[in-house]
Amino acid sequence: MAGKKERQRRLARERYQRRLSRQAQRTRRTRQWTVIGGVAVIVIGLAVGGAVVAARSLATPTVQCTYTKSGTAARKVNLPPSTADPSATYQATIKTNRGSIVIDLLNNNAPCTVNSFMSLANQAYFNKTPCHRLTTAGSLYVLQCGDPTGTGSGGPGYKFDNENLKGATYKQGTVAMANSGANTNGSQFFLVYKNSTLSASYTPFGTIVSGINIIQNVAKAGSNNANGQGDGAPKEKVEIESVIIKQT
Repeated sequence: MAGKKERQRRLARERYQRRLSRQAQRTRRTRQWTVIGGVAVIVIGLAVGGAVVAARSLATPTVQCTYTKSGTAARKVNLPPSTADPSATYQATIKTNRGSIVIDLLNNNAPCTVNSFMSLANQAYFNKTPCHRLTTAGSLYVLQCGDPTGTGSGGPGYKFDNENLKGATYKQGTVAMANSGANTNGSQFFLVYKNSTLSASYTPFGTIVSGINIIQNVAKAGSNNANGQGDGAPKEKVEIESVIIKQT
């Protein structure tokens, strides 16, 4: 009997050892999956964090623009947005009674100026307004527009600073802001139909890509010389019917 009991005890010990072994294996597997799960969470977290950083790095760059209320608006309009995206590209089509003038806007170089011009155009500020000044003598050859009153003194009721003046020149095809002094830009602008000589004091914000011949033909008819020889309202009236902006 003693031998039988000894065998039973030995078998019991072996079964117990096997249970311990199986339990240890289960514990190791659980720890392994826990570690793998933790690594996966870390990897996912890093991936998400990287995606957020990448998204931030790819976010559209913007510039801050300041538009200050000034004077009485010739036509009531809202202030332009306070931010502008200099990476976008835009084209303006000025439809006049004499044909269309198409302008590539220099948004990268003068984003706040282009931002204002587009805002006024989209609010129909320029619709049914005359181009009130034509110069045909000396070294200045421009058609000036953007004043709904047609007097040369009207504006949008706000002003903003100059841009893009470093090395500015006013060759044929340039579109630039008119002003009454530094940082007094409003709504008036001029289109250069022949190379002109001016100090770098007027923000260039566009280039005429088609329709310059329309202005040149108007210039041939001359001005009424109201402001002196070769300076006054164009004899052949130019009226802006609308300004259409499109992103290119």
